[in-house]
Amino acid sequence: MTRRISLPGADELFRKTTLSAVPDQGVEEVEVAHTNRPTTASVAKAAEKSTGVRQTPRRRPTGLGKGPSGREKHDEKITVYLSPEELFDLEQARLHLRGDLGLAVDRGRIVREALVIVIADLESKGDQSIIARRLRGR
Repeated sequence: MTRRISLPGADELFRKTTLSAVPDQGVEEVEVAHTNRPTTASVAKAAEKSTGVRQTPRRRPTGLGKGPSGREKHDEKITVYLSPEELFDLEQARLHLRGDLGLAVDRGRIVREALVIVIADLESKGDQSIIARRLRGR
């Protein structure tokens, strides 16, 4: 009796699955009657005709008109490194919101709300926004 473990081969590990993150290039064009938005196929055809530079329209912030995202699952993640002083200030803000204002929020929600505020200020004031002025000054 051998004590070796049988492992799957490379073909099994790297096989093509039905769920793929990259869409197929052969997208059929589908006519949608009641919308003004371009279909996936028309966007794909326009991308094929381009000069090799991706022509993605700039997305406008959408968080201005709706409330905070609150406690929900967020699919995207970034890592932000903070100095001890910045982390202390963030925690102090969380404790102030909880103790003095009665708002039980976590640090992530504070950061998400701050991003909405800063991006809205940047979109409305542009070069004179607080983030542009602060980053230019450093």
